[in-house]
Amino acid sequence: MSGKVVVTGATGNVGTSVVRLLSEDPDVESVLGLARRMPDWSPAKTDWATVDLSSEQAQLAGLLAGADAVVHLAWAFQPTHDPAATWRTNVLGSMRLFEAVAAAGVPVLVHASSVGAYSPGPKDHAVDESWPTHGWPDAAYCREKAYLERALDTFEREHPEVRVVRMRPAFLFKRESASEQRRIFGGRFLPGQLARPELLPFLPDVPGLRVQALHTDDAAEAYRLAVHTDVRGPFNLAADPPVDARLLGELLDARPVRLPRSAARSAIAAAWGLHLLPASPHLFDAVLRLPLMDCTRARVDLGWSPQHEATDVLKEFLDGFRTGAGAETAPLRGRKVG
Repeated sequence: MSGKVVVTGATGNVGTSVVRLLSEDPDVESVLGLARRMPDWSPAKTDWATVDLSSEQAQLAGLLAGADAVVHLAWAFQPTHDPAATWRTNVLGSMRLFEAVAAAGVPVLVHASSVGAYSPGPKDHAVDESWPTHGWPDAAYCREKAYLERALDTFEREHPEVRVVRMRPAFLFKRESASEQRRIFGGRFLPGQLARPELLPFLPDVPGLRVQALHTDDAAEAYRLAVHTDVRGPFNLAADPPVDARLLGELLDARPVRLPRSAARSAIAAAWGLHLLPASPHLFDAVLRLPLMDCTRARVDLGWSPQHEATDVLKEFLDGFRTGAGAETAPLRGRKVG
């Protein structure tokens, strides 16, 4: 039984799924969702509080008082042109939260790490959780995720009484997150209708562009299980099959056309430099180097398995992308463009 569970980043892609599952869990008495803006959404057993983790004045320990577990999901992807800003929120804010967990005597901390924390790795076979987590240093997202892995190493040595779990999921998608992810990675004015097959006769096939995907609800179930299960350490989370240009071509009825890395990167760098594209070329470099993950430990120690294949995840997301799908929270607010 977990009485009170606190969820940071509770209104985002992962947070909304985690809050919903915890609110439906009979073994959870109450959920406190922390977010920068109050949502128009009220699941059962859930209260809300507004907090900005980037603020040094955030009174976190009081919010965590009496909690049986904290699920830390809060993360800022933007602005990619100001890495100091994301560092303040993602790294310094997370470290403030870790300190508050210890100060409040919370016994369980479940932290959202990422496949992005991993060092460059293979694309032809999967690696387990022992693969190095030094990230790709040129990409702020990977650099921040990797730094927090080191911060948690220190935290666990200093606070062995706290059971720390690190989730390392693949790319997470659901229909309701489509508008948010379009804004974050493609830009506010990118038309979702561009994902229609008749408008995409060709699809760039860039060497190394082979990654894993996972439905956000499946990731949320792993977080829920980690709250209740006496486990520690990292867990890889991903669904089969791996996603590459061939699979995307089948989904979009588009023919993959080989494109050199240098040409693809130059186009992304130019658009990013002109502030036409939020996703940076540094993140593109990292994606080409991410390893494929083996999820055996999550299946064995957590009893977890994804309920959605990667192809179904992408079909659902693309439908939401075209229609401007969203949800009743500020980050997930839907908007159809074009």
